[in-house]
Amino acid sequence: MSGTHRGTFEALRAQMREAAATFADGPDALEDILLGLVDDVDRAAGEPLEIFPVCHHSPASAIAMARRLRQKQPKVVYLELCEDMAPLLTELRNCRLPVAVQGFASDVDGFPAEWSPLSVVAPVTEASAEYQAIAYALDTPGVELVLVDRSSDHVFQWDKRATPPEEPGADAGEPGAPAAGEEAALHGDALGVEIGDLRPRFAQLEEHLLRHGKVRHWSEWWHQYVELPLGDGDHDTYRQVMFLIGSLFRRLAPGDPHRVRVDEDRERHMWTRMREHLAATGTDPADCLYVCGAFHAASRVAEFGVHGADTYRISPRTATTWQYGLIPSSHAAIEAQFGLAAGSVSIAATVWAKNVKRTGVEPYRLAGQAGTKKTKPRKHTAAPAPTTPAPASDKLTGFLRQPPVLDRLDETELLGWSVEIVRAARRNGYLASTADAIAVFETSILLAGMRDRAKPTPYDFQDAAVTCIEKDTVPGRRDVRRLVEIMMGGDRIGKVGYDALPPLARDVHDRLAPLNLKLQQRGVQRALLDIASRPELQQCSDVLWILRHLMPHGTARPIMGERTLGERPIQESWDVALGTHQRALIELGYEGVSIEQVLEQRLRRAAYGPRATAATVLEAVEDATLYLRGRRLADELGTRALEVLSAERGVDGAPEVLRRVRRLLAYYRTSEPVLPPWIESFVKAGYAHYCTLLPTAFTDDEATVRQVAAMLGFLFSMEGLALSLGCDRTQLELAVAQSHPSDPSKTALLWAAQQQLGHLSRAGLRARCDELLANPLVVPAYPRYLSGFVHALEPVPGLTGFVVEAVSHAFGRLPDTVLLPWLPTLITTLRSGGAELAPLLIREAGRIFPGRLTALDTWVPPWQAQPEPPHPAPRADGHRRAALLAAHPAACDAVADLLGCDGTWATTDSHPAGAALAGRHPDTAVALEALLSGT
Repeated sequence: MSGTHRGTFEALRAQMREAAATFADGPDALEDILLGLVDDVDRAAGEPLEIFPVCHHSPASAIAMARRLRQKQPKVVYLELCEDMAPLLTELRNCRLPVAVQGFASDVDGFPAEWSPLSVVAPVTEASAEYQAIAYALDTPGVELVLVDRSSDHVFQWDKRATPPEEPGADAGEPGAPAAGEEAALHGDALGVEIGDLRPRFAQLEEHLLRHGKVRHWSEWWHQYVELPLGDGDHDTYRQVMFLIGSLFRRLAPGDPHRVRVDEDRERHMWTRMREHLAATGTDPADCLYVCGAFHAASRVAEFGVHGADTYRISPRTATTWQYGLIPSSHAAIEAQFGLAAGSVSIAATVWAKNVKRTGVEPYRLAGQAGTKKTKPRKHTAAPAPTTPAPASDKLTGFLRQPPVLDRLDETELLGWSVEIVRAARRNGYLASTADAIAVFETSILLAGMRDRAKPTPYDFQDAAVTCIEKDTVPGRRDVRRLVEIMMGGDRIGKVGYDALPPLARDVHDRLAPLNLKLQQRGVQRALLDIASRPELQQCSDVLWILRHLMPHGTARPIMGERTLGERPIQESWDVALGTHQRALIELGYEGVSIEQVLEQRLRRAAYGPRATAATVLEAVEDATLYLRGRRLADELGTRALEVLSAERGVDGAPEVLRRVRRLLAYYRTSEPVLPPWIESFVKAGYAHYCTLLPTAFTDDEATVRQVAAMLGFLFSMEGLALSLGCDRTQLELAVAQSHPSDPSKTALLWAAQQQLGHLSRAGLRARCDELLANPLVVPAYPRYLSGFVHALEPVPGLTGFVVEAVSHAFGRLPDTVLLPWLPTLITTLRSGGAELAPLLIREAGRIFPGRLTALDTWVPPWQAQPEPPHPAPRADGHRRAALLAAHPAACDAVADLLGCDGTWATTDSHPAGAALAGRHPDTAVALEALLSGT
């Protein structure tokens, strides 16, 4: 360091030595720290390449940056931001701030798979120094903007997921930090990077500053003791104070080896990039400006400066493919991600607007920037001729010695705040009055005086409003603290313009244009689609259904209408909130150029993933058929489902497989001339597969009765198709014969299967149930048999009447100690069995039981009253005459001709001989007579 620069702060060094001697009774570590602070300031201020230290979202930094840019007019601006995000910055002019620049990677290569997806965001607000630098560089001819910080890939290369917990207060959120609401979650799970992350990393230091500053959180301390004093400071004063703060926080930071190494590597990376650019372009360092956080400005690495050591080598990036875009941000999202106090960014935006008006500094804004005031274009004057910069004078000593500037109380402003908060409180259900406005006004002045402030800050006013207006309960959605935040500027939510959207998002907007909705507007909008009268809206319906499948819940919600296999919509009604979920739509654009391509990729990923099951692949087949309306992908995924089913050794997905195969079969049978080859092969392979697993599933304790019932349902419902394709029914009969369950519910299921195969009659099944009820040792387990019969309705729906009979027997004969505990099991069984079982039982019970209460006393269950039908007495001539057939022979002649039989009617007797078969077997005719007569 040159002697000229060392002499600049000699007076301050002498004062620091005296202070160290006074407070520490002699030279020790305190002197080293205090003198080291001065050395850091001297070193940074004497660097040939001007360093501009900033703090994130600081109005004082933004004002100082705008003022310095207009004075210096640098030709090159080096900015502490991920170097791979540079191409996106030009798209900021198509957005309404705040927005965030994002790097996104879903397919990782070189990182652990569990980290996927990787996401890095850098939020940008108008009241920030980085936006001023970006706007100046992009709209000023001949100025180059160079991003010099590590890339998004290096952010995760240097990441340490297994970091031990740090000291409380180091990076923890501040008291009053916003909750994770809809606006606070705009950044999702992205890792945030900011320019000028300036906050004490020593918990005791932050606690000391907050306690002696009489403030609640760090944002309030910074506003009171840094923002306000620096608001009117000149350039040298601003730089030296920020250098000092950065050096203080750096030297008093706890020595976390990983964090220190990352900070130093970032500084080495940035200075290496700047030296490479200077060497490549030959730019004079005096014509450049380096914008970085104050913490990094006070760096002590060997690579610091344009003449620093050139020993650092930047590691190569991994093979991960990164996508870049702009996503909407908000003040609440920035506060939530970076641990700031609720409302601090909104207050900073308000202070920024006041500072611009008070100082007269004209800020830089990108031409065509949405959401900003239009300013007259200024004529850019040529940069001043390079001159030897004058040595920096010591402004720091005077700043530290001067007493606090007492800002005069602005009663008009405070009175307006008090009246406005009472008006807002009344609109939100609070019983506030003029007296409350007076109380808030006086309490704000009182709190400011207790905290040694002549003028109440927005934080003092917020505390006063909560004290005077807040009640025990909040009558509306917002409390008083939130109302103050809204009054001070509210949670401003950014928006990415149409031209800055990725191709997929623009395609979605174009295809939904016939709906005439403001798709970029936040909130829910109702869309009515009369597809019958306007067939062109069918395309909009297809887009909305795909968005409902791909996007978060609430993006597109159907109010009327559904999409099922084989049905065409006539009218639909939708709630669309595409503007609210703009970030999700933009991230969807990183996966493809159209929503159909993204859907196909996701379906393939689900079908070919390591955890794919036959049920999930069939779900993918159904989704491909529903949304993509083509056979190509559905047939490919169906073949994949066959492969997965053949490799499965469990029956966990049997219920889902059965449900989806039935639905697909019903669709193909009604819409296609022939079944697709894959589904025929699936039914054939599934029949053999489940026949093989059936005996094991009956005895396996991990296989539930519902899963076994689904297997039987597949075998019985697909039996006709499987046999036509070459399967052998003997497989099923052998599988049932080899099944020997010990569980009562599975035993009942086996009996139902035997009855379906014809190996057990209905009378035999009824006799087995009677034996169970007659055995007192088995009665406590009888409800489990009934549960098995209820599940048996899936494969054997013809047992519905018998199940109603069995349940009636249980209610009539089981003791309450057994019956009552079983009732919840019956309800859950019917509920879990889906909508197929309960209607069957209810319909059958309604057919069997009397419809009127008065008939219940005389009603006899049909399974209890089955008298033997009376045989009619034989006729005197020993024959039963078929007089009706003889009188009308045309029907019999037609049947005989149809069957190819030749014959004539007997005429030997005046009376026909009658039907000999009906005479030998009269039961059918008698039963028909009883049914018709109602007896």
